[in-house]
Amino acid sequence: MSEASVIHDIGYQRYTGPRHGRGHVLAAIYGHGVRTAFGFGRTAKAKIFPWMVAGIALIVAIILAAVRSQTGLEVITYAQFADSVSWLIIFFVAIVAPELVSRDLHAGVLPLYFSRPLRSADYLAAKFAALVSAVWLLIGAPQVIMFLGAAFTTKDGVHGVWSELGRLLGGWAFGALWALVFASIALLIASLTGKRAFAAGGIVAVFLMTAPVVGVLASLPSRTAQELAGLASPMSLVTGVGTWLIPVKDPGIDIGRFGPVYAIEAVTLIAACLLLLLARYRKVASL
Repeated sequence: MSEASVIHDIGYQRYTGPRHGRGHVLAAIYGHGVRTAFGFGRTAKAKIFPWMVAGIALIVAIILAAVRSQTGLEVITYAQFADSVSWLIIFFVAIVAPELVSRDLHAGVLPLYFSRPLRSADYLAAKFAALVSAVWLLIGAPQVIMFLGAAFTTKDGVHGVWSELGRLLGGWAFGALWALVFASIALLIASLTGKRAFAAGGIVAVFLMTAPVVGVLASLPSRTAQELAGLASPMSLVTGVGTWLIPVKDPGIDIGRFGPVYAIEAVTLIAACLLLLLARYRKVASL
């Protein structure tokens, strides 16, 4: 070193602030995921589709609440509301799931996410919880409007309100099942490609291609085949579980005595999708 060499202090200091750890990171990814689902913090173009879908669901709920308040007639139950907006849910997850995972794959930022203290399982848990929450809000918020329309017009007083609240909670639980099944399938498909258009098309295709299979099986002469036909599609699968847990006068699907089979397949489907997701991201993290 020459006599003219000088070491300059340019002010670098160690970070001495709080270190929040994995939980804080997971919560941050979850919160960002929910905001992304509804376009918050993004351009106006990104808000159009999710809020259009939410608006349609809210309008349907307002109409149902108005009809019940004026006539006292319950057109559909809280559980049946989720069935009635199932196609909206499909298109919603087809747009939102690629935004949550395909964008990160395309941008190549996963190595940054998976550096300590965040793990691939934490990342998936946060993304899955965000999509489940968004889908559940899409179903649950309109159900609240239906509840208010019924609660303020009931003729049974407090007892009628409590009875209506119990039915609303059952509808919320059924909506959570819709959210869990659809979110797990959509995230798995979206995780296979970094191109959002391909991911969205793949999600819609899976739901569209399985729906006709149910019709074909239901047309078979075997009674057992007809009752098990709903197992072939995620939409009819969830409807079948709801028919078993929340019996109605005019069920949307005939499941016969196979209600527990529908419930077992629903749980197995969710678990299988999550395990495949975990295997997929462990492979990505190792690259």
